[in-house]
Amino acid sequence: MNFLLIPLLIIIWRVFDFLIIFFSQKVIPYLGFFSYKDDLPSFNLPNWLSSLANFDGIHYIKIAKYGYSQYEQAFFPLYPALIKFLTPLFLNNQLLTGIIISNISFLFGLFFFYKYLKLIFPRNSNILTVVFILFFPTSFFFGAVYTEGLFFLLLILTLYFLKKEQYLFVAIFAFLASTARLAGVFLIIPIIFYVIQESKVKSQNLKSKLKNFLYLILNTKYLLLILSPILGLASYCFYLWYSTGDLFFFFSSQPVFGAGRSTHLISFLQVYWRYFKIFFTANHDFKYFVSVIEFSFFSFVLIVLIFDLFKNLGIKNLKFIENCKLKIENYELLGLNLFSLINLILPTLTGTFLSIPRFSLMSLSFFIYLSQIKNVFIKYLIIGIFLIFHILLLGFFTQGYFIS
Repeated sequence: MNFLLIPLLIIIWRVFDFLIIFFSQKVIPYLGFFSYKDDLPSFNLPNWLSSLANFDGIHYIKIAKYGYSQYEQAFFPLYPALIKFLTPLFLNNQLLTGIIISNISFLFGLFFFYKYLKLIFPRNSNILTVVFILFFPTSFFFGAVYTEGLFFLLLILTLYFLKKEQYLFVAIFAFLASTARLAGVFLIIPIIFYVIQESKVKSQNLKSKLKNFLYLILNTKYLLLILSPILGLASYCFYLWYSTGDLFFFFSSQPVFGAGRSTHLISFLQVYWRYFKIFFTANHDFKYFVSVIEFSFFSFVLIVLIFDLFKNLGIKNLKFIENCKLKIENYELLGLNLFSLINLILPTLTGTFLSIPRFSLMSLSFFIYLSQIKNVFIKYLIIGIFLIFHILLLGFFTQGYFIS
């Protein structure tokens, strides 16, 4: 019965978001301060649909239509390639095709995510985890012309088939994930921890565990699993080297988009200091509001993930410092937590919390932990706060205000 709830929840979520967009157009003045905004009407779709391609969305469409132009290599290729390939099936309309790909991907992603959760937590309903994702303030990006819906599906399929021990599918989806977003290459972390889990099951003492682990990673099928996300990113890097002469042009082209990103790695602690200075010196305008949102999202998600990390390491109090002993019961959940942490922290290494509210969507351990909070009041309070910010952020985004 709960499986039938997934498409129902998706329908309610979509209708709710479209209502927000419709009424936002009546109460929020349009800003539209982004490149190629004048191209959106050419797709002959109503505003409540075309607005889902604001900001990065129009870049993906242009890549699908014309190929990469200068510096657009910052956008990974799988999503625009799918738009280009499938556009003939959807009235030769790239914007419509992008929306359909994102929404169908998200629907199947949620379905397999629920199945994945049932494999890990068979006694839980797990539907609340799905609810937390849908109510999250920036969940509307899953249905926009962005990579979120597609990457979510590829991420979940990798984890699901890893749990089902269908390794060929794992290799395929992990490869594809790292051609959709840079974060995909870090799927190597849950894959490695799955292999560790395998070696843990087959041995008891430390020496035997290490021996079995080394044996497993040299085994052909496990080696393929571990290398698959790296090979996906490598394929795009070699394309960039061939076309631009720069293996990492997806990274070095970032500053051109004026987002304040640096090509030099910067600690997120330094980013905290930068934001504190913004709070005390900047004008209290819309950009100030967005900075507060970015800072708050990063801090909240990071704190929750750290609590989840302690839980997965078996740390219940500070006595573990004295004993130097950790109790790891589930290496798969630990691997997912570390992936979630890197997914959150990686974008901040460019010197900003910009887009963190959107990037947080892939930190799955965050949503799992929230759904397992025992205090019912706190859980529904969080959902209520999520809902309020969901309405605000979606309304402003579709009216051309950059929020993530």
